[in-house]
Amino acid sequence: MNNYRQQEPQPNQPGPIGPGGPGVDESKRSAVVDSIQQLGQTNVPVNESNIFCMTIIGQVEGHMVLPPQNKTTKYEHLIPQLVAAEQNPKIEGVFIILNTVGGDVEAGLAIAEMIATLSKPTVTLVLGGGHSIGVPIAVSSDFSIIAETATMTIHPIRLNGLVIGVPQTFEYLDKMQERVLRFIMSHSRITEEKLKELMFKTGELTRDIGTTVIGVDAVKFGLIDAIGGVGEAIRELNRRMEERRNAAAGGFVQ
Repeated sequence: MNNYRQQEPQPNQPGPIGPGGPGVDESKRSAVVDSIQQLGQTNVPVNESNIFCMTIIGQVEGHMVLPPQNKTTKYEHLIPQLVAAEQNPKIEGVFIILNTVGGDVEAGLAIAEMIATLSKPTVTLVLGGGHSIGVPIAVSSDFSIIAETATMTIHPIRLNGLVIGVPQTFEYLDKMQERVLRFIMSHSRITEEKLKELMFKTGELTRDIGTTVIGVDAVKFGLIDAIGGVGEAIRELNRRMEERRNAAAGGFVQ
């Protein structure tokens, strides 16, 4: 009599190579290890969102390449992203997070103009700091929010390096300063008198010119729309996206 019985695979024993086999387990383990090494967490939440989130951190890098130890945001990287967000029908809103010390004036104004001319709802959130040329970027959106502990440094345009001391140079600098002032005033509720008072105030900075504005004061002066954080910014952006959808639906019905 044959007592042979086919041995059933034990639950803790590996099965054959293939779906569910050790090959898949190894790839999963490798993915988890890579995620821990790069992001410090075991899994990354995957969710296709209708909001495009763009960060502007460190120093805004423009026409000059900054040293490698500087944390920078390259404006030539942001411009194609904004164009892609404008063209993508799945993207309904743009969320910009700032923690920048400023940087290249023309590059910062280019980014600010790009954000201001998007047809989709935009919200900016200043975390940590939105200094110097970060101020025009912060006010360029449809609605701006600043964290209570965040600050914004408002100061005149400065040059470093070799400057040709001729009247034309100073005239150009003055015109560039006027461009920044006009942009800030046209995209916020701050008055020209208050903005120039903050910009040319002496005794507050080491260079003895300019003002550091804390979150609450930025709202009080009309520079930023509201105090808040990520939750408030997302809620405001969702509200504006819903209004845009309703307006589009109403126009389609007519």
